[in-house]
Amino acid sequence: MNFMTALATAWQSRDSLLCVGLDPEPAKFPEHLRDDPDAIFLFCREIVDATADLVCCFKPQIAYFAAHRAEDALERLIDHIHRAHPGTPVILDAKRGDIGSTAEQYAKEAFERYRADAVTVNPYLGHDSVEPYLAHADKGVILLCRTSNPGGSDLQFCEVAREAGGTEKLYERVARLVATRWNRNGNCALVVGATFPAELARVREITGDLPLLVPGIGAQGGDIEATVTAGRSNAGSGLMISSSRAILYAGAGEDYAAAARRVALETRDAINRFR
Repeated sequence: MNFMTALATAWQSRDSLLCVGLDPEPAKFPEHLRDDPDAIFLFCREIVDATADLVCCFKPQIAYFAAHRAEDALERLIDHIHRAHPGTPVILDAKRGDIGSTAEQYAKEAFERYRADAVTVNPYLGHDSVEPYLAHADKGVILLCRTSNPGGSDLQFCEVAREAGGTEKLYERVARLVATRWNRNGNCALVVGATFPAELARVREITGDLPLLVPGIGAQGGDIEATVTAGRSNAGSGLMISSSRAILYAGAGEDYAAAARRVALETRDAINRFR
């Protein structure tokens, strides 16, 4: 599967910019699942099956699986998405960032072990640390740019010198590099938080129609109208707006998947009102 092609198809065919984040926390699972040794897989599978026709992609966060020794469940979950919901892109939210030789192993982990269609990457170590991911031309490489957490400003808002003269914010430098020099295979995207709509608009201005993964709505409080208005492309798409906890834990009983579907549908429709 080519990530960018599948994403563009999902935007159109499902009329959706919604990305459902899969961040399983067993302590929050419905009571009937908590003693099941395969609870993480079963919980996530039911969420996926209930919402797949409403999303443009899914985004499992690797730490929520690894912390519970559930890497096998993550492998099976991604395989299930590919088999049961073909054409649905899967982003492995790993935020990897290391030197080139180690990055090669992380790229193999994401794309060969887990068979993800895209991976999130930290660009702080520069181009050579990102190159092993970029070399997989059919896979998406989604680089951190302006993150949704308050502490992101500690570094991302620092002033740096521009090659053309003057200064720019570090997040603007990242956006410019990724959209031009690093995107030679057309497989790059950026992470920009919904909690900073002005910076989201600035990234869209710099990058044109580059896809943006936007966490921060739902439990983190990002405003949907401001997010879509600031971040949509000229075609009214260009966004993967991620919601995790608000959808995953919408219900606490055996009907949790149905509750997740209701919230996912409401969220997708709320996004579409402002496209």
